[in-house]
Order: sequence, then structure tokens, then C-alpha cells
Amino acid sequence: MQPSPAIVQEQEHQLLQCVEALIFASEEPVTLQAICQITRRSLTQRDLQTLVETLNRDYEDTGRTFRIHFIAGGYRFLSEPEYGDIVRQLLAPVIQRRLSQSMLEVLSVVAWNQPVTKGEIQQIRGVSPDYSIDRLLARGLIEVRGRADTPGRPLQYGTTSGFLDLFHLSSLKDLPKLREIKEILREHEEQQYLAEGEAPTAENEDETARMETIE
Repeated sequence: MQPSPAIVQEQEHQLLQCVEALIFASEEPVTLQAICQITRRSLTQRDLQTLVETLNRDYEDTGRTFRIHFIAGGYRFLSEPEYGDIVRQLLAPVIQRRLSQSMLEVLSVVAWNQPVTKGEIQQIRGVSPDYSIDRLLARGLIEVRGRADTPGRPLQYGTTSGFLDLFHLSSLKDLPKLREIKEILREHEEQQYLAEGEAPTAENEDETARMETIE
């Protein structure tokens, strides 16, 4: 016996709500495989795309400021482009808390020289990048790209799509020049100091002295 149209409609509505809830709750793009596994429904990519389009039409009709987009192999909520400036103001302090000065330096070196090895990063910065590399890998901002064709076959690193997303870059072509990166980092330090109203720590003083030596 086939279920009634009312039951089918209710099931589809529940599936829409489940898909919406999963994408909303995730900090990463949600894949088709994950949605099928959790909802226990056999969906094709076309099925899921149709559900997403239905949700997006509802968001548009009700004047919502966000849509669901397919990126990095999955679906996630993104705010509409016209709200980019105010969203960046909200996220900027979060980025500052998450990335230390040394991590930002290593990240800029990787971005501009990728694929690059730890030894090459150390040669550019003058200090070991081991800790920063580990933290940047854990945060998904860089990834292993392979091994260099040099003695020892050291690992090579490059930036991820998460790096582009975090810094609102559409591609690596939008990267600022190295001199601009240094100016951005200095401005970041000054703004953070003025906002916190605290004296520099010994660690920060050592870091500043080291940067001046490099320059």
C-alpha cells in the first residue's frame, strides 16, 4: 500500500528540516555521504541539490541574509555578498585570537612560496617553524602537498581552501605583496595592543626584536 500524498509531503518536509539542521550545525561543508548516513535516506546528488534549491528559494522569498552553497565537496551556509563587510568586522577579532604573530608569519611564507618545506621556511624567517606548522595543520589552513626532490625528501606545505575562506580571498592571485603583509602584521599588532591596553609581554618583545633583525 502506497503512503498517502499527505504522508509523503510530511516526510519530504521533515527531510528538508533535517538537511537544513545538519548544514546549519556544521562548521564544515556537509557532504552528501554524511547527510545520507545520518538521515538514513538514499539520496543522489541531484536529490540533495533539489532540496537545497527549495530551501534557498524559501530564504529568498522571506528575505533571509544567507543561502546554502556547495563548496569544497559539501554544503554550508554563507551570508550574502552585500553583508560581507559587517561579517568581516565580526570575524576579525576571532581571527586575531586564533592566530599568533609567528603563525601569521609562517602562513604568509607558505602562501607566497608554496609548495615549501620547513627548512625553506626556517631559512626565510630565521627560526624553527615547527610549532606554527603543527598548529596551522591542525586548524586546516595548510596541508601537505608532497615531498621535495631534495636529500631527505622533506614534506612540502601549501595553503588550503580554508585559508582562502578565512581571509576572504577568491584565489591565491588576490594575495597582498610581501611588503604589504608585513605592514598588515604590524598594523594588527598595534590595533591589538590599543584594544587590549596592555604592555607588551616578554615574548612579544622578543618577537619584535627578531622581526627587526630579519628586516
